[in-house]
Amino acid sequence: MGFTGKPKYNLFLPSTCAASRPGGPTDKHRFYKDDDVTASTPSPPPPAEDGSPPKKLSIDLPNDSDPESTRGRKDSVWSLGDGQPPEEIDKQIETPPLSTLLIEKPQSGSINVGGDITFVAKVEAKDLLRKPTIKWFKGKWMDLASKTGKHLQLKESFDRFSKVHTFEMHIIKAKENYAGNYRCEVTYKDKFDSCSFDLEVKEVADSSQSIDIRSAFKRSSEGQDDAGELDFSGLLKHREHKQEEVPEVDVWEILKNARPDEYEKIAFMYGITDLRGLLRRLKKTKKEEKKSEAFAKRLEPAYQVDKGGKIRLVVDLADPTVELKWYKNGQEIRPTPKYIFEHKGTQRIMVINNCQISDDAAYSVSAGDEKCTTELFVKELPVNIVKKLEPVKTTVNERIELECEVSEEGAKVKWMKNGVEVPTGVRSRYRVKSEGTKHWLIIDDATKDDTGTYSLMATGGTTEAHVQVDLKPLKILMDLQSVTVLLGKPLKLNCEIYPGNVPGRWYKNGQLVQPNERISILHRAKNHNLDIESSTIHDAGDYTFVPEGYTQTLSAKVHIIDPPRVHLEALNAQDNTVTIVAGNKLRLEIPISGEPAPRVVWMKGERKKRKKRKKKKKLSNSNRVILDSGNRVRAETFADHTCLTIDVAEREDTGNYKIVLQNEAGEDSATVKIKVVDIPDAPGAPLVPDVGGDWCTMTWDPPRYDGGSPILGYFIERKKKQSSRWMRLNFDLCKETTFEPKKMIEGVPYEVRIFAVNAIGVSKPSEPSKPFIPLAVTSEPTMLVVDDVTDTTVTIKWRPPDTIGAAGLDGYQIEYCFEGTDEWILANKELTEKTRYTITGLPVEAKILVRVKAINAAGASLPRTIQHSILVKEVIEPPKIRIPRHLKQTYIRKVGEVVNLVVPFVGKPRPKVTWLKEGQPIDQTINIRNSECDSIMFIRKAERKHSGKYELSVQVENHVDTAHLDIQIVDLPGPPQAVKIDEVWGNNVALDWNPPKDSGNAPIIGYTIQKADKKTMEWYTCIEHYHRTCITISDLVVGNEYFFRIYSENMVGLSESATATKDSALIVKEGIFPHDTALGSYHAKSHSPFPSHSSSSSSSSSRSSSHSHSQSGLQLKIPEYNDRDFTEPPTFTQPLINTFAVAGYNATLNCSVRANPRPKVIWMKNKIIIIDDPRYRMFSNQGVCTLEIRKPSPFDGGVYTCKAVNDLGEAQVDCKLEVKGGFTFFELMKRGVPLHLIDKYMNESKTAEKSESEKKESN
Repeated sequence: MGFTGKPKYNLFLPSTCAASRPGGPTDKHRFYKDDDVTASTPSPPPPAEDGSPPKKLSIDLPNDSDPESTRGRKDSVWSLGDGQPPEEIDKQIETPPLSTLLIEKPQSGSINVGGDITFVAKVEAKDLLRKPTIKWFKGKWMDLASKTGKHLQLKESFDRFSKVHTFEMHIIKAKENYAGNYRCEVTYKDKFDSCSFDLEVKEVADSSQSIDIRSAFKRSSEGQDDAGELDFSGLLKHREHKQEEVPEVDVWEILKNARPDEYEKIAFMYGITDLRGLLRRLKKTKKEEKKSEAFAKRLEPAYQVDKGGKIRLVVDLADPTVELKWYKNGQEIRPTPKYIFEHKGTQRIMVINNCQISDDAAYSVSAGDEKCTTELFVKELPVNIVKKLEPVKTTVNERIELECEVSEEGAKVKWMKNGVEVPTGVRSRYRVKSEGTKHWLIIDDATKDDTGTYSLMATGGTTEAHVQVDLKPLKILMDLQSVTVLLGKPLKLNCEIYPGNVPGRWYKNGQLVQPNERISILHRAKNHNLDIESSTIHDAGDYTFVPEGYTQTLSAKVHIIDPPRVHLEALNAQDNTVTIVAGNKLRLEIPISGEPAPRVVWMKGERKKRKKRKKKKKLSNSNRVILDSGNRVRAETFADHTCLTIDVAEREDTGNYKIVLQNEAGEDSATVKIKVVDIPDAPGAPLVPDVGGDWCTMTWDPPRYDGGSPILGYFIERKKKQSSRWMRLNFDLCKETTFEPKKMIEGVPYEVRIFAVNAIGVSKPSEPSKPFIPLAVTSEPTMLVVDDVTDTTVTIKWRPPDTIGAAGLDGYQIEYCFEGTDEWILANKELTEKTRYTITGLPVEAKILVRVKAINAAGASLPRTIQHSILVKEVIEPPKIRIPRHLKQTYIRKVGEVVNLVVPFVGKPRPKVTWLKEGQPIDQTINIRNSECDSIMFIRKAERKHSGKYELSVQVENHVDTAHLDIQIVDLPGPPQAVKIDEVWGNNVALDWNPPKDSGNAPIIGYTIQKADKKTMEWYTCIEHYHRTCITISDLVVGNEYFFRIYSENMVGLSESATATKDSALIVKEGIFPHDTALGSYHAKSHSPFPSHSSSSSSSSSRSSSHSHSQSGLQLKIPEYNDRDFTEPPTFTQPLINTFAVAGYNATLNCSVRANPRPKVIWMKNKIIIIDDPRYRMFSNQGVCTLEIRKPSPFDGGVYTCKAVNDLGEAQVDCKLEVKGGFTFFELMKRGVPLHLIDKYMNESKTAEKSESEKKESN
């Protein structure tokens, strides 16, 4: 039969070891390999010598659900080796007791092959906080959670009403190898419960021939599909045998002829090692063997040989030339002295010499492609006892030797005492020795505990003998004596006994005394001594010496005398001073000593002051005894210490406390000082002597009482006066009594307070300080310069400080000093709010230094001083006229408007100013006002006569400066002259006129033409802002008669009146000339030299029709004329210019464009078209394009573009608009802008406004 499975390893243990603990010296471990088996099976014992089967021991198989299996059952432990210490073997494994969790346990059941079965376990969850953990096992260790599939399913559910967890295990289509023992384990935290049950799988009657015996009897193997099957290893252990010889029997033949139900009995009787392997091979032998082409005769299915014997394996080949190879457990066998190969004809023989247990294996031989196998069983002969043990009787401390002889050298035997294996490890009292077939058990120093029945177990039998150990008679030569010893003195106890080699133990008050550095125990011959180098109180008591192995004892009393003593060093306090925080509980425990226990008295010493008549103070002491009653302050005494308890410590408890100890040995006293400390009192209200812009200086006095502990520092808090929230200013303690808070808001009233801190804690807060307001002086004035100097005065000017602060600015103080002196003289007794001041009363040609201080509620600022000295002497400065930009060109005003011209100039001393008009003195209607720095011309109501060229002269001594101004006063123009109808044709009328006689002192910029029907005489405007003096009016209504009139226009406006045509123009149909029309007036010219304009602003076509006189029959052929092409692409004649605008004031952007036809004008900001934005208004009048920005803000600044587009092209111009200002002084102050920036901003705004107004005036 073939071997195709994995090799197996069988652990063989002799049956004589069944009742002993594994791991002993006689344990024998042997390993066998088999190709088809995966688990190990202990071998059954060999049959007894008389051939009768050995008696079966009543030892139960291990049950997984039995708690004893987890409590260290020694007869079921197979993992201990030879080297395991005996102490570990004797230890019992303790496990916590099991608690019941299962309310319904799975029950054993049986099914047929291929059937289904369900096992149910239920756990009550009323007392469980979470779901318990359940595990299903087969056999001992195999967890079924990893085996779930089509044949095994695990389910769980929970009933919320009954609060029961249900766990189910379904086995589907069961096979024979599913039979076996199963176990269910439930755990929850420290609780555990388990239950085991069996499953029996029955064979179907008609399928008995197809049962797989190998799988049915395969050994348990964790992790395999067939885990948890039948295991006969437990039944094959622990057998007893009689030492009788067994006749040679061919077990293989007996098995072939026996019934299947007798296989186990036969295997057990004849000591078969592997029953299941044997059954598998037996089944295979019953099958019909196929005829082999290579082998004429195969190997036998199995061979058996005794240990040390020789076996021959013979095969007969059909073809002798075939190459033959022998294998052992799949490994090829080479010729050696152990393995000898022989050839006899067609027979091939392999001889195995000196068979050992290692030769028990599967052998095979291959011839070509064919192979035949066999199994070799090596039978081990039992070891018989030749010489039995003899009983021994001796006394303690003697040597015991037990001797036995067996039938085989080097045999493994086991020594037992009272049925328990004797430990023979390194630390054991027992020694085992063997020489050849003899074995000894030696006990060097026998004790009474060694009494018992000793036995030796071999595989072939057991021998036993009784050992009796008795005590030797004891004689007391010197008994122990009671002693009294002073504390700290040596203590010695001794006695003498016979026999002298008997050890003993010392006990004190029933407790064993162990030797140490202080206690020494000596045993020399008959003397036994107990010496204590330095005795203590704990050494007092009853001492007993107990000889080992005897019931007699020796006793004595030891009394230790110790005078009372107070151990204050245990306080570990400097100067014996104990500090306690007020309000806390004090429990002061002081160790005391003394034997007998001393009497303890606590007293508190108080010092009282008494006044005598002579007013002298004398100190006297009085002691107050502290009782052990239930007062707030009480004393208690215990065995080794005394205790002073103060429930709630108060400041009055501070003082000296005296302890007095008394006993028979003497008296002792000590003094303890108790110091009650508390938080300090609150400091006084702080004072704020100095205040700055965002800081102040504060001082305070320390608290009157520091709480008995030095003040470590102070915490400072502040708050706004109107707030209730205090803010801590320092997180590190302030060591001083002054502090300077910072980062306060100027102008806001504050309050501050103080906390005192000592080692105990923080005091209550002090009273708040008086409210104070942080105010800062301003910065020094800026830009101090000399404005004017005369022989007795010096005029200076400056700008306000950059930083003013919340205190504002009350004014300025001006001081001066003469060069070479340090005495500053106050120039102004009262503060001045102006930034210009004149110092008067100065001596001529003196040199002075000037400085200015800004004053507010916080005081004076740092002074601003002129860097160089000033010479008090008037200096001649040539005059210089500074003509404003808008006066450098013609100054135009309308009649009746106000003319106010300011012309600044410089010069010293005060210049002489003269005004002339075209070389003549000016008219008296013009008012002139002169000052030191400018001259003002004022005309309340301008007239046209005021127009002309004016000359301004400024003279200082011989120095003269002149300036010329051109003033033009304009008025409305007069009406046009000589307005006439030049020609009428079709629905067109040509007009001609002359410019007005009076242009209004301004150029004529256009004309407005109106028409009126003769029937209604209602005037309608045909065209406005027309620049030429001739025009053609088109698109007139045929049959109507029209009059025309024309207004002239200049920069002031339209003329007050218009000039109308004297004649009317009748519009008739083409080719018809009315009789009542003066043809001579119509044909004054052969053609119209004027451009043609229709009333609807559209160009008229060329006249091409001919007219004829119906009455005379004459025909007038009018020649054709081509109109001039006035179309052109857009061109900007005036571009946009960069403009500065003031926020909040309307701004305009202007440009002019020329184009025909009329262009479409598009305005853009930053390349984005402006559409339907209410902030912008757009105008286009006669080519002038205007964009008005209503109240711009700084965000309206940017690049603006004007774009003109018509059919012929496009053009665009750009400009940059910058918007400044927009905020008032108050708004900027609220925003926290520095004053120097506000001043700069306001000056720029004023400059922008002024330039804007000048532009408007110039226009």
